[in-house]
Amino acid sequence: MTGFVHKTVLLNETVNALVYPEYHAKDSAMCNVLPVANKTGTFVDGTFGRGGHSRALLRHLAADARLIVFDKDPEAIQSANELALEDKRVTVIHDAFSSMQEHLSAMGITNIQGVMLDLGISSPQIDDASRGFSFMKDGPLDMRMDSSRGMTAAQWLHEASVEEIKEVIKNYGEERYAFQIAKTIDRRRQEQPIRTTLELAELISSCVRTREKGQHPATRTFQAIRIFLNEELQELSRSLTSILTLLDTQARMAIISFHSLEDRMVKQFISAASKPGAAYSRLPLRESEMPQATLLDLGKRKPSEKEVEENPRSRSAILRVAQRTGVTR
Repeated sequence: MTGFVHKTVLLNETVNALVYPEYHAKDSAMCNVLPVANKTGTFVDGTFGRGGHSRALLRHLAADARLIVFDKDPEAIQSANELALEDKRVTVIHDAFSSMQEHLSAMGITNIQGVMLDLGISSPQIDDASRGFSFMKDGPLDMRMDSSRGMTAAQWLHEASVEEIKEVIKNYGEERYAFQIAKTIDRRRQEQPIRTTLELAELISSCVRTREKGQHPATRTFQAIRIFLNEELQELSRSLTSILTLLDTQARMAIISFHSLEDRMVKQFISAASKPGAAYSRLPLRESEMPQATLLDLGKRKPSEKEVEENPRSRSAILRVAQRTGVTR
């Protein structure tokens, strides 16, 4: 294992959301370390990372409870396997969380009592230059969450068309200089391949003249390429419906996002499931004919000022929590 450290974001808020019936995002007490809840049933951590949320959740689970953890990153899986040796309640699955329903079904699990997702990238992945996620350290231009499969960022930038590069940077990075960046990349790759993170970061800096205070010119482009290569938005989209299907009555979903596109997707999904009648409000339907809510929206929470001060990478995090109603789909 590497020595890179990951600071878990919104730790107490996320775990408390899953185990305390009285949780609501507006309740400031839910930021605190609370007494052990001793919950039974099956819970899922879809993004194990280095296990901060899982370890905290295990302290609240009964001896006969189960925690199924997923991750695509081989190093995260190594850490998860070490935890599983320590705690027999843990089952480890090396796969994307979008495969959750498939794996749980194979294990005979049809209902779960809670699921948490911490989307995006972990600190060890950023800090390890060999993973290729950071524009601050020189390393191979990789950016794969699962380094054992798939196309690297260097390969994609070498093969993709200028139009495709522009669209990825524009759509996934919300970068207004997407066209200029794509053209600059194209000019460079005609001379020589772009192989390292600093090569790409310097290219982007040469054509992005202005940027928000405190943000590196390459931030949006690196983020866009990473999201695209790892199919992060598609994976989230595929997962939300299956999570809703898996959640038992009164079970919770707690999802942390760091990117506006991810948060928008989660927000819209919860809104549609908690207020399904909104789409039919102009139709002449009786109340009994209106669709019923399958989720109860328990609100959103952001990191406290203290947490942001201690962990600046948490500043863009948003936790959204929803609870399954008894309505069948």
